Amino acid sequence: MSFVVTVAFRLMREGRFQTALILAGVTIGVAVVVYITAVVAGLQANIIDKTLSTQAHLVLKPREDENRRLIAPPAGGAVRAEVEKRTQRENTIDDWQQRLDAVRALPGIASGAAIASGPGFATRGGINKSVSLIGVELDDYARIVPLAPKLKAGAIALPTGTVMIGSELARELGLAPGSRLRLLSATGAAQTFTVGAVLDFGLRDLNRRWTLLPLRAAQSLLGYRLEVTELYFRADNLFEADALKARARALTGLDADSWQDNNAQLVVALRSQSASSMMIRVFVTFAVALGIASVLVVSVVQKQREIGILRAMGAPASRIRAIFLLQGALVGGVGSLLGTALGAAMAVGLSRIAITPDGSPLFPVVITPGLFYVTAGVASAVGVLSAFAPAWRAARLDPVEAIRHG
Repeated sequence: MSFVVTVAFRLMREGRFQTALILAGVTIGVAVVVYITAVVAGLQANIIDKTLSTQAHLVLKPREDENRRLIAPPAGGAVRAEVEKRTQRENTIDDWQQRLDAVRALPGIASGAAIASGPGFATRGGINKSVSLIGVELDDYARIVPLAPKLKAGAIALPTGTVMIGSELARELGLAPGSRLRLLSATGAAQTFTVGAVLDFGLRDLNRRWTLLPLRAAQSLLGYRLEVTELYFRADNLFEADALKARARALTGLDADSWQDNNAQLVVALRSQSASSMMIRVFVTFAVALGIASVLVVSVVQKQREIGILRAMGAPASRIRAIFLLQGALVGGVGSLLGTALGAAMAVGLSRIAITPDGSPLFPVVITPGLFYVTAGVASAVGVLSAFAPAWRAARLDPVEAIRHG
């Protein structure tokens, strides 16, 4: 084995320019793969975080009422085939605690929360604003929708008689923590609350309409007694929400929607980004493989006299193949190490240079150990595979012909 290593290093040292050239090519190729992967993963994570920061991964709600045709067609006759859609009333979930606990126990579900929501009005100083009354158990809800990053003023707390509102509603009604706000529901019930916090949900419409109040207070205002309208759940892996949806529906008998159902365009965009990133990585890997193979083929042509001498001295074909395979592995391995370091440095540097006015990175990046391992492994494997053709050619050289024409 020392013979193979010695000869491989000597051939690479004698062809320093070629070795440096292909090593630079592999390094740049790997750096591009690492950089693009980190940036695309960061953009996707940022988009998902902003989109799902106010949504549950899985939502269970009562089934809609449907009209059914009860009159059977008479013999030889017919009845009107069209069945009109029924006007939907606000359905509620009565035995919600049992269903909530049952779905929480499913593998893959991280947390769950009960929601009692409905339309209402916020009134102050003779001005009425249409709002969504959302009753929550704060501890459970905060595990689904993180509220701490959204806090603009006040404190994240919902004691009895307190409400948390969006920043647009606070601006329009001149509210601040400690202000009094009267809430009315569609049933005519009304109650005065103290504003405990002003939140920024990231969307103007939500900031104008959402009001968070204690679950029992919302049930009382909306006339739901002890019932709720929705069950929110967060999955351990958000991309498994669709699979969990079917299991939760079968377990509870409720309708189920995943975040993919409510954000179809986002899912398409994420898939398009992933496909584009994958195509770039494939083409870059293919270019790196061609570069390694072409340099080693040239090396075989240039060194065929030396190869012929080695064969004439008794070196078996397997060792000649091993020499060039080792060169490919060395180029791929060293290039992958340099490339991953360069790509990571480029990605981190871009995230620190390109920033938004609030100081957050314009191009967030996600760099994980797995990215380094996979990229380095693929680059090393590509180096070995690219060397197969040149190694096979070198091993098949006839010693006499190689020395004569070398």
